[in-house]
Formats: sequence, C-alpha cells, structure tokens
Amino acid sequence: MEADFSEMRDELQSQDALWRRIQLECQQLHAKLLKIREYEDMQEIQMKHQSSCVQLTEQLENKNAELLLLAQSQEHQREELNKIRNHLYREEQSHRSEQERMKTEISDLTEELHQKEITIATIMEKASLLERQLKMELEIKDKLLAKQQLLDFRYKVIQSENTHLKEMV
Repeated sequence: MEADFSEMRDELQSQDALWRRIQLECQQLHAKLLKIREYEDMQEIQMKHQSSCVQLTEQLENKNAELLLLAQSQEHQREELNKIRNHLYREEQSHRSEQERMKTEISDLTEELHQKEITIATIMEKASLLERQLKMELEIKDKLLAKQQLLDFRYKVIQSENTHLKEMV
C-alpha cells in the first residue's frame, strides 16, 4: 500500500515537472512574440524610410528641371543626378531585399510559433488526460482502502468473538 502511494507521488512529481516545462516553453514563446513585434516595428520604420525616399525622388526631379535651365553646368549636373539616382536605386533595392528577408523571417517565426502552440495544446491535453486518470486511480485506491479497513474491522470483531467463545467453552 505504501508502494502505491510512493508510485502515485512519483507520478504527481512527473506531472509537476511536465507542467514546469510547459510553463518554460510558454515563456520562450512569449519572448519570440516580442521579437516578432520588434520586427514589425522595424518594418514600420522602413516604410517611413521608403516614404522619405519618394520625397527625395520628387525633390530630385525638381532639381533636374532647374539643372536643365542652367546651360553652363549642364553636363556636370547630369552626372551628379545619375549618381544620385543610382544610389537611390541601390538603396531601394537594398530596402526591398531587407523587407523580403524580414517577411521571410517573420513568416518562419510565425510558423514556429504555430508549431509550438500546437505542441503546447497537445501537451496540455495529455496532461489533462493524465490528471483525470490519476484522479480515477486515487478514487479506486481510496475505495479499496476503505474496503480493506472494513474487512480488518470485521476480522477483529470475529477474532474477539472467537476468543470470547473459546473462553466460554
């Protein structure tokens, strides 16, 4: 009987350890969610950067109109404008590739988070099932213990009656 209680205690400790692991994994998922939010904030900043790039492009076009009016430095200014446009194009390409990389990374993190959520749900279901099974086993063992105690009591009553009858005989 004491072995049964020891076994039940071991099972409870095992369930407790499983629960702690689940809580740790939840904390890790929360940290990853915070990272995803940081990436989203960075993406918003990059969108603002893109808006400023559009403004720069508009300013460059206005500058181009002024440069056409100035005949003296026309060739030099065209070269400068081409350099600026090339730089802007490289910046936009760099920005686009960075955005694509971030989208991919966010997608991967989202998928990983989804898989972790599925894992947690599965573990929670298993933990719930094990908890129900343990409760049922405890109820059965409590009933068996009560029966055993009743039988012990009856045995002692019969034993004392036998002793009494032996004394009478």
